[in-house]
Amino acid sequence: MIRKFKSSDREKLLDLINRIDIFAVAEKQVAVELLDEVIKDPENDYYNIFVVEFEGEVVGYHCTGKRALTDGVFDMYWIAVDPSIQNKGFGKELLKHAETFVLENHGKLILAETSSNDSYSQTRKFYKRNNYSILAEIKDFYKKEDHLIIFGKYLKT
Repeated sequence: MIRKFKSSDREKLLDLINRIDIFAVAEKQVAVELLDEVIKDPENDYYNIFVVEFEGEVVGYHCTGKRALTDGVFDMYWIAVDPSIQNKGFGKELLKHAETFVLENHGKLILAETSSNDSYSQTRKFYKRNNYSILAEIKDFYKKEDHLIIFGKYLKT
């Protein structure tokens, strides 16, 4: 079941985020800042967080929002699944939900940014398996030899 994020989900997501080894400390801090931003202003429309539950427990989430100054472009800010149950379809379910959310909000393109770092190889494979294409690569973006990879998917309306 996928539902809208509630402030009571914060601690579970904090625990989940902290157990994802590929996220650097700074990345974890940003992920938590977005949770707190939504708790502070639940009516915002720029960060939309949805959680997936399994057997009554929150096991993952996505944060998606419209990119300012665009006509129908949305960013996938975060998508994460509890490391103990990855590769069971929850990520794909969250991604499909994000795509539906974008379509329901008159979106046509969803973007997901990630790193070229080897630790993110599974993330890149995940997007490719789900029909996302590399739309751009910016060399040495995060640091020397760590490039920004921008995946995108044009959604059919």
